[in-house]
Amino acid sequence: MSREVVRKGFGLKKEVEGDLSRDYGSELVRYARERGYELQVGDVTLRIAKEFGFCYGVERAVDYAYETRVKFPDRRLFITGEIIHNPRVNNRLRELEFQFLDGTYDSQVGIDALVPEDIVLLPAFGVPTDVMERLRATGCLLVDTTCGSVLAVWKNVERYARDGFTCLIHGKWKHEETRATASRAMLYPEGRYLVVLDLDEAEAVADYIEHGGDRGAFLDRFRHACSPDFDPDQHLGRIGMANQTTMLSSESLRIAGLIGRAMIARHGIDDARQRFRSFDTICSATQDRQDAVHALIETPPDVAIVIGGFNSSNTGHLAEICAERCPTYHVEGPDDLLDLTRIRHQPVGSKVPAIDENWLPQGAVDIGLTAGASTPDREIGRVMARLLELRGLSLPA
Repeated sequence: MSREVVRKGFGLKKEVEGDLSRDYGSELVRYARERGYELQVGDVTLRIAKEFGFCYGVERAVDYAYETRVKFPDRRLFITGEIIHNPRVNNRLRELEFQFLDGTYDSQVGIDALVPEDIVLLPAFGVPTDVMERLRATGCLLVDTTCGSVLAVWKNVERYARDGFTCLIHGKWKHEETRATASRAMLYPEGRYLVVLDLDEAEAVADYIEHGGDRGAFLDRFRHACSPDFDPDQHLGRIGMANQTTMLSSESLRIAGLIGRAMIARHGIDDARQRFRSFDTICSATQDRQDAVHALIETPPDVAIVIGGFNSSNTGHLAEICAERCPTYHVEGPDDLLDLTRIRHQPVGSKVPAIDENWLPQGAVDIGLTAGASTPDREIGRVMARLLELRGLSLPA
C-alpha cells in the first residue's frame, strides 16, 4: 500500500517561485493591473476583467508539481491525467519529465507498471475512488493537489450517499472532476448519482419527478450519466444537489431551484423538506471570474477575447457570458490570432475549433480580455502583445 499521501507540498515554495514566475508570469499583465486593468496603446484599448487567470487551486497544483520535481530530481514522476486544462502548463510538465498515465498526453505507462519508488501527482480535479485505490496499492508516494473547493463538494456527496439520497450533479459527465465527484456517491450501498449538463436535461428530470414517464427513454437519455443500477422510478425520491465547480453558477442555482420545486409539487412542501437537500458548492474563484466578466461587459467592448484551453469548462462559460453582449472568441493562446483578418477559436456551444474572418474591427477598437482559472498570466500577456503586434503597435515601455 502507498506509504504516504502528501497534501501540503514539500515546503519548497521559495525554491520554485523563480521558475514559476519565469514560466507563467507576465510583465505586461502586471503593468496592466497597476493601471486599473486597462491599456491604451494608439487606437487600441485593452480592458481586462478584474479577476482572471490562475485561481488559488490551480496555483497550488502547479506549485506542488514544481516542488515535487525539485524534491525528487532522480525519481520517475507521473500525473494521472492533465493537471489542469491548459496545454501550455501540461506541456511544460512534460518538459520537466512528468509522464501522464492517461488522457491527451498519455505516456503509455499504466498504473500497473508503477513501482514503489515512483511519485504520482493527483490533479486539481481529483481522481475517482477506484483509481485512488489502485494507486495506493502500488506503494508509490502520492502528491494530492485536489482543489479544496472540489473536496467540499465531495463531503456533501458522501453525506448524501450515506443518508440514501441520490446525488444530482450539474456537470459534464466526461469531465475528470465530475467523474471523481460521482464516484464518491458510490462509497455507500444506498448511494446513487445522476449528472445533468444543463437546464434542458434538468427539466427532463424535474418532469419525471413530478409526473413519471417512460423509464426506458429516461435511462437511454442518461445512460452515460448515471450510476450503474440507477432506476428513476426508485431513485428520484430523495435528492441532494451538487455541481462541478467550474459550471456556470447562475445555471447551477436555477437547476437547484427547478428540482426543488419539482420535489414540492410531487411530495408537498413539508415532505419535500425531508427529501431535498441543496448546499452552495459553487467555487468562489469561478464565481469571482464570472462576476468580473459581467462587470467588464456592462460597457460592451467591440470584441472579447477569452483565453484558455478548449477543454476548459470554466473558460467556456466565461465565453458564454461574453457572447451575450459582444462578438466573442475563445482562444488557447496568441498563435490562434492568425492575422488581422483571421482567428482560430472555439465557438460558444461547439467542441470543434473554427477559423473566422474579419474578426478584428478596423480603426479605434475596444477589446475586452479575460482568461480561465487554468490560464497563466504569461499566455494572457502574449495574447495582449499579439493584439498590439497585429495593429503595428509597440508594447508600452
